[in-house]
Amino acid sequence: MPREFLKKATQHSRSDDVETQETVRGILDDIENGGEEAALRYARKFDRYDGEILLSDVAIETAIAQVPERLKRDIDFSRSNVTRFAAAQKSTLREIDVEVVPGLTAGQKCIPVEAAGCYVPGGRYSHIASAIMTVTTAKVAGCEHVAVCSPPRPGTGIAPAIIYAAHSCGADKIIAMGGVQAIASMTFGLFGLPPANILAGPGNQFVAEAKRMLFGRVGIDMIAGPTDSLILADAQADPEIVAADLTGQAEHGYNSPVWLVTDSRRLAEDVMQRVPRLIDDLPETNRESAFRAWRDYAEVIVCSDRHEMAATADHYAPEHLTVQAEDLDWWLNRLKCYGSLFLGEETTVAFGDKASGPNHVLPTSGAARYTGGLSVHKFMKIVTWQRATREGVRPVAEATARISRLEGMEAHARTADLRLKKYFPDQSFGLSADG
Repeated sequence: MPREFLKKATQHSRSDDVETQETVRGILDDIENGGEEAALRYARKFDRYDGEILLSDVAIETAIAQVPERLKRDIDFSRSNVTRFAAAQKSTLREIDVEVVPGLTAGQKCIPVEAAGCYVPGGRYSHIASAIMTVTTAKVAGCEHVAVCSPPRPGTGIAPAIIYAAHSCGADKIIAMGGVQAIASMTFGLFGLPPANILAGPGNQFVAEAKRMLFGRVGIDMIAGPTDSLILADAQADPEIVAADLTGQAEHGYNSPVWLVTDSRRLAEDVMQRVPRLIDDLPETNRESAFRAWRDYAEVIVCSDRHEMAATADHYAPEHLTVQAEDLDWWLNRLKCYGSLFLGEETTVAFGDKASGPNHVLPTSGAARYTGGLSVHKFMKIVTWQRATREGVRPVAEATARISRLEGMEAHARTADLRLKKYFPDQSFGLSADG
């Protein structure tokens, strides 16, 4: 049977908001031209904050003293897991050299970028975990300088737990600033920061647009849209856990899609009854976003079998993909397009978001079709080198000269000719395009 939508989204997230683009472009231009004074002006306007921007050691120590010891231990636990996983990722990168042809050796080096800028959201939610995920990973990669920007709360500044997380993970500087002005400050090297080589971390549509506009001038982890999650569940899945996991991800924001794909109509209908009740039971500050995300963006799809379920998941290419179905190894080997995969009901996206180790900065809006999430690799440059003996140059130079002339690039060809004439003066070579 064809896929059946028991619930279909009535809204779809957009990435072509012209008003947002114009606003961000104006702010970036103002700050590039006006420097720190302009950035501070936007901070006062949007952050509604006029306190210390570059946190001093005293300010950091004061904030850390406010963090409960239990929370510190939880942050340390998460940091340890993220460190361990990032270090294992880094170990998969290695420097190599290979003799491509006799006398010509080429190699690969892995060089961390010097300066990373990490954005940590701190508005409606204090994203402690984002500080852990971005700063820790950059430091494990080997970045010499890691700056953190996080939106201060009016009159109080950055949440102390974010400060503790950023500091304990190795941040070199912490800036009390959010939004486009924070992205601009890290990119342009304001407030004593070195200009960032790469920007990482999630943010709202203005932060995402600023990163998009600055890409090329500075590296970015990815262009993030609203977070999204898909659950693959068979008839044996626990409907209460499935419903709870959908609700947990809908909580992110009013436009955060959640999708359920199943081969069981009974399970689908059961889950659809449970989710609204779970949303109603949320605290008021969380309820509205989850309600709107479920009402406007959620989808529930019934498929004929697991093959169609897997194909559907690959089509959606979700940021988070959960499998609550039998034969987990089959799913692990079959699924191809996702940011991060959670196999079995014993795992859940929240574990990955907060503390289990793999990074939670992941591709959204279908970008998982062509990229993975944040890792040490994003903070490292894989560069190549080569050297050769004069004998080793000969076949490469001959091929280069002929290919260059066929392409019409005579100056390229002559760089090869010159070496051949110098190294082998008594020999002749057929270096025309036709040999």
